[in-house]
Amino acid sequence: MKRVALHMFVFLSCLIFSPTVYSQNSSASSIRMAVLQNDIHHLPLWVALDEGFFKEQGINVEIAGIFRSGPEIMSAFSAGALDMAYVGEAPSVTAVANGTANVAILAQVNTEGSAIVVGKNSPIKTISDLKGKQIAIPGYSTVQDLLLRKALGESGFDPKQAKIVVIKPPEMIGALRTNQIDAFIAWEPYPAQAVCMGIGKKLVSSGEIWTNHPCCVLVIDRKFAQANGENVKRILQAHKKSVDFISDKPGEAAQIAIKYTGMDELTTKQALGNVKYVSSLNIEGLKEYVNYLRRLGYIKLNSIQSFMGKLIY
Repeated sequence: MKRVALHMFVFLSCLIFSPTVYSQNSSASSIRMAVLQNDIHHLPLWVALDEGFFKEQGINVEIAGIFRSGPEIMSAFSAGALDMAYVGEAPSVTAVANGTANVAILAQVNTEGSAIVVGKNSPIKTISDLKGKQIAIPGYSTVQDLLLRKALGESGFDPKQAKIVVIKPPEMIGALRTNQIDAFIAWEPYPAQAVCMGIGKKLVSSGEIWTNHPCCVLVIDRKFAQANGENVKRILQAHKKSVDFISDKPGEAAQIAIKYTGMDELTTKQALGNVKYVSSLNIEGLKEYVNYLRRLGYIKLNSIQSFMGKLIY
């Protein structure tokens, strides 16, 4: 009997603890979703999973990938490994413009949510003080790149008069601490982490540079969307319900964010205070961003208007 019980225990343990293997062929009731690692902007996805909003809509969402960057997500779409994703607007726009992924934007996830940070004891007090300083951005053509150039230009000096360098956000705080850079601009939670760690102080939030600027979006593979129209509507309903939940129950939403990011409560709440969660797409903001990319030569377009029709589902 002991041997039978032991075999039964092992069998049940395998059922419970064995990893899930996701099919590469998504069905109408199973959606392969991706998300960026520890990105506080993607809280609506975690809320929908935790609160069962997808299940309420009869949708089975599989987390088919947790990625380190938006371009990695676009590569997964190109390989046919994803159906939908919560991701930054920047890689989505450039992927569609360059034809590297056949995706479309379904909804907004958040606006604002970035900040310029300087050293805790830095003499830099205003944007004008950044002239001649070394400033880190996450990458060229990112929303943060545009925000920095916009802030510098409106302060009366050419962005070329600053030393702009590219550093991955997880490495920015260390670079600021060791005085390799004078400032950085990044999305949350990196600004909040720098402040809570006693390394940096917030110079200006991105909402002060550009009110309600677009940031992250919910994107979908176009072929999947065409074949699963009803499920697309259900996903959007669950997404909107998640956004409303964050607004109505910020305390509970913060605990869900802590669960999925592993961050402490103080950092989480500071980060969330700098992000606006919305579901309605900021069309005008998106146009401005697309025009910025075209003006600087990051993408080539004959017509912004026709491109917008291709970009938005």
